[in-house]
Amino acid sequence: QVQLVESGGDSAQVGGSLRLSCVYSEYTYSSYCMGWFRQAPGKEREEVAAIDSDGPTSYADSVKGRFTISQDNRKNTLYLQMNNLKPEDTAVYYCAAGGIWYRGRCLQWKYWGQGTQVAVSS
Repeated sequence: QVQLVESGGDSAQVGGSLRLSCVYSEYTYSSYCMGWFRQAPGKEREEVAAIDSDGPTSYADSVKGRFTISQDNRKNTLYLQMNNLKPEDTAVYYCAAGGIWYRGRCLQWKYWGQGTQVAVSS
């Protein structure tokens, strides 16, 4: 069973930065691609960014150029660096582990963390 535990959610001002972390079970990185999703109040969960174990990444258009996904396999930790935050980035952010990397995307998401809240205000 893969375990994912997020942290780093906080309140920030427009234009500010936050870094989210997700600690995962040992060896998760070698078996799954991983990513971040978010869900704002009244909206569906959306994929924000994903990364494969070999390094390729993908981003939602809404965060390209502002967010960066990375992972440190020595620390079993996935990161999401969020810069130039906007009010529309306010959401609960979830870490996830998927099945396969195919045509530039991580597919068949299988495991989810509990989420961490990000609130951006002006």
